[in-house]
Amino acid sequence: MPTVRFSESVSGETRNGVLVVTVDNPPVNALSAHVREGLTHALDHAVGASVAGVVIIGAGRTFVGGADIREFGAPPAGPPLPDVLAHIEGFGKPVVAAIAGAALGGGCEVALACHGRIAGRAASFALPEVKLGIVPGAGGTQRLPRLIGLVAAIDLVGTGRSVKADEAVRLGLVDALADDPVAEAVRRARDMAVARPRRTSTLAVPAADAEAVEAAARKVLSKARGQTAPAEAVRLVRLASEVNLEEGLADERATFLRLRDSAESAALRHVFFAERSALKVAKIEGVTPREVRSVGIVGTGLMGAGIAAAALVAGFRVIGIEQAPEAADKGRERIASLLERAEQAGRLDPAARDDCLSRLTVGTDAGLLAPADLVIEAVFDDLAVKTELFRRLDGIVRVDAILATNTSYLDPDEIAAATALPERVVGLHFFSPANVMRLVEVVDCKATAPEVLATAHAFARRLGKLPIVCGVTEGFIGNRIFSAYRREAEFMVEDGAAPEEVDAALEAYGFPMGIFAANDLAGLEIAWARRKRQAATRRPEERYVEIADRLCEAGRLGRKSGRGWYDYSSGQRAVDSQVTAIVEAARAAKGIAARTFTPQEIVSRLLKAMAEEGAALLSEGVAARASDIDLVMINGYGFPAHKGGPMFAAGLG
Repeated sequence: MPTVRFSESVSGETRNGVLVVTVDNPPVNALSAHVREGLTHALDHAVGASVAGVVIIGAGRTFVGGADIREFGAPPAGPPLPDVLAHIEGFGKPVVAAIAGAALGGGCEVALACHGRIAGRAASFALPEVKLGIVPGAGGTQRLPRLIGLVAAIDLVGTGRSVKADEAVRLGLVDALADDPVAEAVRRARDMAVARPRRTSTLAVPAADAEAVEAAARKVLSKARGQTAPAEAVRLVRLASEVNLEEGLADERATFLRLRDSAESAALRHVFFAERSALKVAKIEGVTPREVRSVGIVGTGLMGAGIAAAALVAGFRVIGIEQAPEAADKGRERIASLLERAEQAGRLDPAARDDCLSRLTVGTDAGLLAPADLVIEAVFDDLAVKTELFRRLDGIVRVDAILATNTSYLDPDEIAAATALPERVVGLHFFSPANVMRLVEVVDCKATAPEVLATAHAFARRLGKLPIVCGVTEGFIGNRIFSAYRREAEFMVEDGAAPEEVDAALEAYGFPMGIFAANDLAGLEIAWARRKRQAATRRPEERYVEIADRLCEAGRLGRKSGRGWYDYSSGQRAVDSQVTAIVEAARAAKGIAARTFTPQEIVSRLLKAMAEEGAALLSEGVAARASDIDLVMINGYGFPAHKGGPMFAAGLG
């Protein structure tokens, strides 16, 4: 049967008496105006055609990847998606979705509107709209709970998480799995032509335990951190059990349109596009990365173990090196423990964990690194230690092996200059815990070869990380901005703000924790050591706050010591009168009369400090884009994504 074209991206052909409609809108089959038009024309064609039903499929590895968010804010074009889905659901002949890949957002809503859903083994489903500051706008919050119940729907819609095919079947989101989902969907459509199609709109929301519903809602809202969309998503899902479908759809659509035009959604869309822009690096355009199969990691402490676990999960062979047998044994135990935790969390199955461990070697003989394609150092952040290590590696690893430093503050150009082949040295600055944190700053050193940079970038992506390429400066992008952020916070404390007031203002803004609590979590000793290194070159006229130094001198090094800016002796963060006394003594020594700060002033000053430092990084060429800076601060330092990052918040994104 010849192919019938319904729009530039939608076509159909008859298979075994069923019209199979294909959405082909690369790269992700987004629901652009021409896709919506094509689906409408396909249904209109099927009315008069001699077919028993319709099957909707997606070309390539995606069923339908959701709305085309480039159309947000553009003049309306094509039929609205809710109208298309109402047409599908009310269609007189059976319509079945054959989902071989991802059905995301509007794509999942298309599947929900169909009379049947058959999934391939690689299929996945998600309604991730909350991650863009919106809610599903074409029936997701109303049709999904009719299929899977309130508790599961609150989880999926409120978090935006993805479910794989087998879980989708267990939940009732799809009817069956099939090795050939199109063939099975065609068969189902023919069977449904004899019986009446099951329309999701006719189903009642299954009865649910009230306490379980409340618990699911609390879980979503506890992670919202001031975002509007998750709360609205929960409200709309619950509404599905209280009103008829027509009323629920009307409320959902109105909420979607209101949130789509909100500052929160604009910020999250900025982040969405920023991640795609960050992957475009001029220096490595068209450069083919080297193949990396074996990764050496020198140092298996918390950072090295985290990097090792991430590399193992990604499929690499890992060689860990320590100085002493006891340290090597502890390093292996540390890595194994991280893999075990991943298994307990459901991110690894037992067979995958065992496979990871089979690819792990930890020892004390640096000669084990000889076959490594990439060696990452994760040793103490001391220039002499790192340069000596890299000199030793010159005589051990192959000449085509890449050497990467994980330094936080040291100059990687100095480390590279100490080696025989500086062009093979690159920075890979992971964030702790490295097996969890998504951000990696890929540092393009003065001599780094394009192929080396491309390989480091590709390696980070294979780990599932977000690589941000930057130039060399002390602290790179993140720690340099964080230093300015911390400095401004300490100025306000010296001038009269209490540390807990600063933290409360930041947490109200959307940070998971304030800066002083974050410093305690990371430990105060690293920044203290850096300040001591800089003391000799610090300008006398430069304002310097000594409060953090006094805390460290008193043994208050953060949570690990039980005391820092706060007291943790009770197991909880608590304001400490000793800190208050240290702060007051520092003020008195400088003759500073304490003044009060409003939460708005605190946040405003801190955002300004971050944005100004970010502007300096751009002017120096350290950061390529303002949006890269936003991604670093969001993914490495807890800046609330729904605020868009410090550059976006300042109008510079």
